[in-house]
Amino acid sequence: MTFKKIKILLSGIAIVLTGYTQRANAQASPKIVSVNGTISEILAGIGMETNIIGTDITSNYPATLKSKPKVGHNRNLSAEGIIALQPEVVTGLSTELKPELVTQLKSAGIKLVLFTQTYSPDGTRKLIKEVAAAFGKPKQAEPLIKKLDSDLAAAAKISKGNKPKVLFIYARGTGTMMVAGEGTQMQQIIELAGGVNAVKGFTDFKPLTPEALIAANPDVILLFSSGMDSLGGTAGLLNVQGVAQTNAGKNKKFVTMDGELVSSFGPRLGLAVGELAQKIK
Repeated sequence: MTFKKIKILLSGIAIVLTGYTQRANAQASPKIVSVNGTISEILAGIGMETNIIGTDITSNYPATLKSKPKVGHNRNLSAEGIIALQPEVVTGLSTELKPELVTQLKSAGIKLVLFTQTYSPDGTRKLIKEVAAAFGKPKQAEPLIKKLDSDLAAAAKISKGNKPKVLFIYARGTGTMMVAGEGTQMQQIIELAGGVNAVKGFTDFKPLTPEALIAANPDVILLFSSGMDSLGGTAGLLNVQGVAQTNAGKNKKFVTMDGELVSSFGPRLGLAVGELAQKIK
């Protein structure tokens, strides 16, 4: 075999190996659109933030995710906006993606990696492990869970002895006001922080009424910071019919927290519980 033929043969092998390496890297480092803030936070936590090429508008932690292209709210997504980013994988919660969207994305050749979420510390640990395993980073789940456990242990010391009745109000101005019932993540985090949900007898969320508010008579009223802002602050909340007649209204015991932190049940769950426990004391 001549030197020239050997050189051509080696070049061919190099091209084949390069192609193989590129395919392997593509499988190990897929281009991801994440349409859930908790999933996005976990992906960043296991070292895959650079793989994320787009997110929904709830994906704001870490703050560097805010600069990623946005595809809308996770409950109102269009396939066109996602497909335009040319992802290899779309990931999120199975409960948040409409069936027609799932069909459209699969038809476009996009892989879907979807998870379910349970609003509890064990549910958070399980979700972290599942996301890490699904994206080939099982060991990277360990430090996230270790930090979560440490934060929850610290929060438990703060919440000890807390027993206030806490009412969570989801507000988007006075025209949209809902209270959190049984089985919601807001009930769960209130209880983790040592409080008691002030309302019972229904699941999910239902519209706030003055009569129900007065009957619940919460010691503390909890809102997202954005919700309080939409009402015009403390003065605006006090003007909501029934609020001033509650113990919370009389004592102006109103608590606000970042909505994504307090409701996401992600890696920062322990920090959220600790902050809420301190605020409702």
